[in-house]
Amino acid sequence: MPRDLRGFLKLLEERGQLRRISAPVDPDLEVAEIANRLLLAGGPALLFENVKGSDMPLAINVMGTVERVCWAMNMSQPVELETLGQKLALLYQPRPPKKLSQAVDLGKALFDVIKAKPLRDFLPPCHQVVLKDEAVDLTRLPLLRVYSGDAGKVLTLGLMITKDPENGIPNIGVYRLQLQSKNTMTVQWLSVRGCSRHLRKAAERGQKLEVAIALGVDPLLIMAAATPLPIDMSEWLFAGLYGGQGIHLAKCKTVDLEVPADSEIVLEGTITPGETAVDGPAGDHIGYYGGVNEQAPLIRFHCLTHRKNPIYMTTFSGRPPKEDAMMAIALNRVYTPILRQQVPEIQDFFLPMEGLSYKAAVLSIDKAYPGQAKRAALAFWSALPQFNYTKFVIVVDKDINIRDPRQVMWAVTSKVDPARDVFILPNNPFDQLDFATEKPGLGSRMGIDATTKVFPETDRPWSEELKPDPDTADRVDRRWAEYGLADLKLGDVDANLFGYDIH
Repeated sequence: MPRDLRGFLKLLEERGQLRRISAPVDPDLEVAEIANRLLLAGGPALLFENVKGSDMPLAINVMGTVERVCWAMNMSQPVELETLGQKLALLYQPRPPKKLSQAVDLGKALFDVIKAKPLRDFLPPCHQVVLKDEAVDLTRLPLLRVYSGDAGKVLTLGLMITKDPENGIPNIGVYRLQLQSKNTMTVQWLSVRGCSRHLRKAAERGQKLEVAIALGVDPLLIMAAATPLPIDMSEWLFAGLYGGQGIHLAKCKTVDLEVPADSEIVLEGTITPGETAVDGPAGDHIGYYGGVNEQAPLIRFHCLTHRKNPIYMTTFSGRPPKEDAMMAIALNRVYTPILRQQVPEIQDFFLPMEGLSYKAAVLSIDKAYPGQAKRAALAFWSALPQFNYTKFVIVVDKDINIRDPRQVMWAVTSKVDPARDVFILPNNPFDQLDFATEKPGLGSRMGIDATTKVFPETDRPWSEELKPDPDTADRVDRRWAEYGLADLKLGDVDANLFGYDIH
């Protein structure tokens, strides 16, 4: 059976992770204020059943914790996502198997690809209601205005589907759109994204670019759209690999595109190359307002289809924690086996949420020779397109828990000499939303070697690290209850007891 948003919300409610709110709420600032308070506290998903100005309920914070993101991907713990990453690594850069076990693993992965082939629905739920031309009214959607300085209402969690005008290969992405009128929106994307390339190709051919936006989809599809793909692999096929079965697609009513059959809402329209409007400012994931884009592409929508009694799912960006940060933490685990295959010396890596999900990375390596930390950092920046905009890379030894900031900070402060161990690469292509750079779209990268130094990195003998005596530690473990301390849970550490102020 295909999954959908409704089924996932039902699962959340059964597990005590969904709160229904029947009191009337305003989509202008109020909904986001409520949702943000629960995001900061790791609270439940929310279903607002009485949104002013719309007859549609609004779901938000659906993937507001890493746990719920794992559930969306049919798993329970983040570490399980690495098994999925191992499968994807085989497909990302296939290599001839050298052992029978490797051949078996590759065969299983290819069989999974066959099972993941999309299926077609001819009477899809997303076409239960069809509105065309003048009947299309985007103001019916409970679009949010998130921050007081935002220029207008935004749509944030739809799958945007376009097709390459040359080869017909579809691209699926998630972008922010701003309402301009009852049937138009501007879209904010980076020039390197697939949809942007499709628009440039359409312009060269003198054609309009067809666009479909699927709203209220199975969260698993959103995760698939956010994953780095092997060359020429369809996001739909990838989503089937994530879910263990082919997803159900339906042809749009007015454009030659396919969308998830169980989408709650589908918008169909076109972009005329060169037709633009002013977009922004709007709050962004960096934690500031993004600038004004005077020439943002304008989408004209001429068809809106939806299920009966549709549910509108949305989210918003900003300083973490936000839903996009939770998704990034989960994808971090999926990336890990792919990264290990590209850069074998990397044991593990972590993108801390506080580092805006991709601006800072911590790598651990099994150091074997001088200069290896710098090599690992350089290889990381070029391993996947997602790491092009990573500003800081810290490399530590394999015995450092990279997900414990206390251990990472200890490694930096005890093993780094800034003049020797910090290197900076100037003038790299960069995220234009990053206001810290001197020039828009051009910035520097910093690598920090926080590994134990070996000759000739240093001529000084490296002192032995302090560690408990293992025999004494074992004896204390055995006698812990005898000391009368069995009731103390040493693993439950409150960081605020050590001078932090985390609320």
